[in-house]
Amino acid sequence: MKVTVCQVDPRPGHLEGSLAVLRAHVQAAGTDFLLLPELCFSAWLAIERIPDARLWLASVAEHERHVARLADLGARAVVGTRPIVTALGSRRNQAYLWEEGAADVVPIREKYYLPDEPGYWEASWYDRGEKRFDLGRALGMRIGVLVCTEMWFMEWARHYAAERADVLCVPRATPYGSTDVWLAGGRAAAVCSGAFCLSSNLWYPPASETDCGGLGWIVDPDGVVLARTDAATPFATVTIDLEHARAAKHTYPRYVSE
Repeated sequence: MKVTVCQVDPRPGHLEGSLAVLRAHVQAAGTDFLLLPELCFSAWLAIERIPDARLWLASVAEHERHVARLADLGARAVVGTRPIVTALGSRRNQAYLWEEGAADVVPIREKYYLPDEPGYWEASWYDRGEKRFDLGRALGMRIGVLVCTEMWFMEWARHYAAERADVLCVPRATPYGSTDVWLAGGRAAAVCSGAFCLSSNLWYPPASETDCGGLGWIVDPDGVVLARTDAATPFATVTIDLEHARAAKHTYPRYVSE
């Protein structure tokens, strides 16, 4: 299984170019599974303390437009997140799964743990989803999703081990100054889940008002970093063996009873 992680520049005027280069990489690499960053098809809204319903709806529309074209990226399956508005008017951050041949994406779950601090006023902008950590399924894989901050609640990595996830996806929007800390967390989440941990992050140029510092990674179930992205190499593809993740569920520390 060839899996690809990335860092994407979502700024207006830059997003299309970033996606074009990603598309070329995915097609050249023969990617099976692609993980996109958190809310990557429009500018990061939560930098502002006061939410703006019009901007949220504009972001919803931009994501709908790009999600409808996921097949153009060339992967056989894609996981990402998108802003939505529920039938009752609640704004949410929804993880979705697209697989080749599908008429539409399939919702997996909605982000539950929401930060609320300078640059990341997420709890001010939208509501938490249900406290459900469901699996997605595509290409014969069982896929767990922890959206950004959720990665730090390691009990859910352990939950995904019990659910026999092959891949743990962590789409992110995280700052420059903590990239090493996030990678350390991703390695721990891989070990806890016994799954390949994949993460893709938003990227803004250094010193931008929005602080999103890239660094995507692919980590194996034993915490070994197989690949990572940076500004010079914004995409990374690795061939993974799903049997490694399946065997890992029976080894330390995954076999230890709760």
